[in-house]
Formats: sequence, structure tokens, C-alpha cells
Amino acid sequence: MNYEVSAFDDLTPRQLYAIYHLRVAIFVVEQACAYQEVDATDLTAQHLLGTDVTGQLMAYARLIPEANQMARIGRVIVNPAMRGQGAGRELVQSAIARIQQLWPATTTINLQAQVYLDAFYRSFGFVAVSPAYLEDGIPHRDMVLKL
Repeated sequence: MNYEVSAFDDLTPRQLYAIYHLRVAIFVVEQACAYQEVDATDLTAQHLLGTDVTGQLMAYARLIPEANQMARIGRVIVNPAMRGQGAGRELVQSAIARIQQLWPATTTINLQAQVYLDAFYRSFGFVAVSPAYLEDGIPHRDMVLKL
């Protein structure tokens, strides 16, 4: 898979369409969760796109700079056609590496993990820093990776 990172203003209309199409398909339709999926964070985030050889979006994450040498990974998704093939692992590894490239002073990466993915994120060194809580009706947990 080919990964590239772009600021919102540098995304093409087709890339933006592909991002929103995949995010809504997963977070709103598949997970049956009605919420405002497109938000203002899109405007300040770096958008990590993983595409196949045809240019189709297969994996995606938002990389968000935060205060105090922190960054956040959000909206982590893998196209259903790529599930079970290691694409999620590749995406998170790429997100961590890109954060370190974009913001070298970063010491901590935060994320809100769906609880069922707890072990997956722990395999990268993330640790839980909150009990489980409901976010839009789905159990989540805050997790942190110290770099």
C-alpha cells in the first residue's frame, strides 16, 4: 500500500470524497452510529491516506497536533476489502512514523480506541489511561503511547 499525508487544503476533491465516503460507510452506516462525522478537526489535521495500486483508498487516519508535545491519531479505518490482511497494523505503524516526521518534538500520542481494539493498540505500546466509556453509543477507552 502507498501512504501519503496531506493537509486539508492540499487534498483533491476526489481524495476528500473518498475519505468522507469511507468514513461514513464505516463509522455511520456499518457501526449504525448517527453522529456528525465530518467536523472542524478535518481542517487542522494531517490526513494519512493508504491507497492500493489503482489509487483506491484502502486505509485512513487523521493525525492531529496537540499542545505540550502531543499528537492524536483519530478516525482510524481500513476498507472492508483489506481487513484481515495486516492493513490495520500497517496503517497504525505508518501513522506513528508520520507523526514523528511531521512533529519531531512529539513525546506522546493519544487515541480514543474502541474497546474491542484494546489488544491491537497495546501491541504497539499504547496503554489505557481511562476506564471504558460510551462515545456515540460505542465503548471506547483513552490510550497513550509514550515515544
